[in-house]
Amino acid sequence: MLKYWVWLSELPGLGNQARLALLRHFASPEEIYYADAEELELAEGLTKEQGRRVLQNKDLSGANRILGECQRLSQRILTIQDAGYPRRLQNIFDPPCLLYVKGRLPEVDEEVLVAVVGTRSCTPYGIRCAEKLGFGLAAGGGIVVTGLAKGVDAAAARGALRAGGTVIGVTGNGLDVYYPYESRSLYDDVAASGALLSEYPPGTEPEGRHFPVRNRIMSGLSLAALVVEAPVRSGAMITARLALDQGRDLFAVPGPIDAPASVGCIRLMQEGAGPVIDAWDLLREYEHRFPDKLRPAGPMPEMRVQTARRDMDAKPPEVTETLPELPVHSAEGLTDDQISLLAVLEPVNPIQVDDLIQASGIPARRVLSALTILEIDGLVQQHSGKFYTRTVNLAENQE
Repeated sequence: MLKYWVWLSELPGLGNQARLALLRHFASPEEIYYADAEELELAEGLTKEQGRRVLQNKDLSGANRILGECQRLSQRILTIQDAGYPRRLQNIFDPPCLLYVKGRLPEVDEEVLVAVVGTRSCTPYGIRCAEKLGFGLAAGGGIVVTGLAKGVDAAAARGALRAGGTVIGVTGNGLDVYYPYESRSLYDDVAASGALLSEYPPGTEPEGRHFPVRNRIMSGLSLAALVVEAPVRSGAMITARLALDQGRDLFAVPGPIDAPASVGCIRLMQEGAGPVIDAWDLLREYEHRFPDKLRPAGPMPEMRVQTARRDMDAKPPEVTETLPELPVHSAEGLTDDQISLLAVLEPVNPIQVDDLIQASGIPARRVLSALTILEIDGLVQQHSGKFYTRTVNLAENQE
């Protein structure tokens, strides 16, 4: 039963390797749950202390709560013993015992999946390359795997979605927790086109330690990893090393030799990573294995790309026209969060959502919730790049 899988995955004090050791010895998590001390001692790779933790934690209420949340949020659980669990991922050194899934996971082992990774602090060059290559990979028959972080990850996902392709997003948080916080629409688009995956249950907030662990899933699902931009010390380079450890192919995008964001890519190419300037440079390596899946694709259509302003270090949109006098709106019926945000927002100079979070001191999820209601009620206006202005003056603020 799934409740025992969730119980096992959430046991405190047990790492993933200890859980895998238990699953190698016992037929199922249910058997682990009912095992006594003597049986647990026979599990190779499990310490006595870990065995005691199993015996001392038999409360299933947390597991039942998580299952209820999954049902409410339309998430399903894929365990390592399920037929639909990808063999590629199952065969890595440290496969997750279970995955939370939203959307439709394709037949991973029958497709060309490519993990596209890069720095969050990317350059406009990196954004352009990631979108172009994401588009080309999807149009050419591949599937883009991304961590959905801002920067290269998000740009590659947008490019693949523009091509009408399938995207798999692997997160370091619960699938109902949007990180970065301005990426809610991207999460929804990825779930609609393909699937969101996480080994963390609903409600899990993003923590720094989650993301290097998450990277092994991205590379484990894929045939290859493509590094678009990466300083020498970066999460993208961690993924590149994981990909090599897992026997995956490694590719990198050339960049300016004096650009810090390209140093990692240049070093990887010096060590043997294949250079990529077009998606077919990568896909042709798999054409003989997937002749019915892959084909060269045309260039990405020219259009104004709606990239996140912070990704391109752009300035907020300027409002040059004279705005009409704003209507007065009563504060009655507004929440404290909504009132605080309206006090920070200006009618002329758009403010980015991250700056709103910092200026208001309100947690990000509450800011996004309040902005959504304010926008629905017509009290704020959203501009491209998640910038906002207010469209009213509060009555008590009138001079």
